Amino acid sequence: MYVHIPFCSAICNYCNFNRGLFDNDLKNRYLVALIEEIRAATTGRADTIYFGGGTPSLLTGAEIGAVIDACRSAFDVAPDAEITIEANPETVSVQSLTGYREAGANRVSFGVQSFRDDELRRLSRLHGSDRAAAALAEARQAGFDNVSLDLMMWLPGQTVAQWLESVDRATTLDPDHLSLYMLEVYPNAPLKEEMARARWSQAPDDDVADMYTRAMEQLERAGYAQYEISNVAKPQRRSRHNLKYWSDGDWLGFGCGAHSTLNGTRWKNVSATDDYVARIGERAPIATDIRHLTEHERVGEALFTGLRLSDGLDVRAVNERYGTDVWAQYGQRLEPFVELGLLEVTAGCWKLTREGMLLAHEVMSVFV
Repeated sequence: MYVHIPFCSAICNYCNFNRGLFDNDLKNRYLVALIEEIRAATTGRADTIYFGGGTPSLLTGAEIGAVIDACRSAFDVAPDAEITIEANPETVSVQSLTGYREAGANRVSFGVQSFRDDELRRLSRLHGSDRAAAALAEARQAGFDNVSLDLMMWLPGQTVAQWLESVDRATTLDPDHLSLYMLEVYPNAPLKEEMARARWSQAPDDDVADMYTRAMEQLERAGYAQYEISNVAKPQRRSRHNLKYWSDGDWLGFGCGAHSTLNGTRWKNVSATDDYVARIGERAPIATDIRHLTEHERVGEALFTGLRLSDGLDVRAVNERYGTDVWAQYGQRLEPFVELGLLEVTAGCWKLTREGMLLAHEVMSVFV
């Protein structure tokens, strides 16, 4: 289950997610609508709940708890379910994090992005590097034994050495999980205009490849294992929720703009928060862009997402699930990547090499 909380204290200059500035009255009406949507949903079994945003940590522990209670009342939520809340470092305290723990959250994911203050200012983040470190310590004090950090590479003006500084600082804080993303500068993002005015540029492709490979090597030396193109974890700390997306699983999304995939059907909720609240109040449909995926599309997506995993793709499972032979379908187009050392192929497993992960888009374009 994915639960979207669209409110933020400020809008980051690079962000392209479905979000808006915090408004207490709208937040209260939104939570009523959100709980109503969850309670009206088709019942089923769930083993993860993920609060994403936006900034879910702008909610109180009691508010998070009310949503979790609604999930448990409407669905058969596993007793050991992984329940994650995304948080920005400047929005939390020991008290608020303790409230989330008491509400049922057992995993917290901090949007740190960088441990260099100049880079954080460039991204219009509200926290500093010391505040990010303090937030992780507060999470431990509140009882979280599963903490993740997001870091962002390929920032404007960032060098390989500067990026590795952030990676090194992160490992000294000993989180259980890290997600490493490359910044994507969207055409309509304020950051794009700021980069043009300040004449900031992103590092050349060779440097980005160096950032990626050296970070992964550094993290492996620190005791983390890569399990997906952008994610590393300590033992037993892989993100169970995100693994659903990468292993051809089903998920239901709740809240404005949330996406769902169930039994080959995909849809998203209306994006605007006011529209979402109004439609729930009127008992009007909130689902848009409803698509019934063809068998060919489902196979392609199973391959596309499964290859993101470091363990590789269980080809036999895909063949059995969809009654097909994926090598017969795609083998001829994949052979060049095998010959280049980007893809390893055996009878039961396809796996991208680390070099292949750098060029994953080119490999995966075969399935689109």
